[in-house]
Amino acid sequence: MPVVNAIIGIIIAKILGTSQGNALLFALLSASASYIAVPTAMRMTLPQAHLSLYVSMVLAFTFPFNIIMGIPLYMNIVKAIGIGV
Repeated sequence: MPVVNAIIGIIIAKILGTSQGNALLFALLSASASYIAVPTAMRMTLPQAHLSLYVSMVLAFTFPFNIIMGIPLYMNIVKAIGIGV
């Protein structure tokens, strides 16, 4: 889901005519929305679920993915579609 959200963010940044840096930041914030919203959504949907389990899963997998692989991937997409050129 982070990659899908990031691509949507990049498309919106392209429509708005932002610079490469702003497009990357918008993509990263859009990608982060999935792991910011998950704990709240899970709490509302499954109140009996263990909060520590799904919060730690989100932080253990999605956050490192965005930092290690996401940022370079999003920047390559931003450059590929010609934002800020």
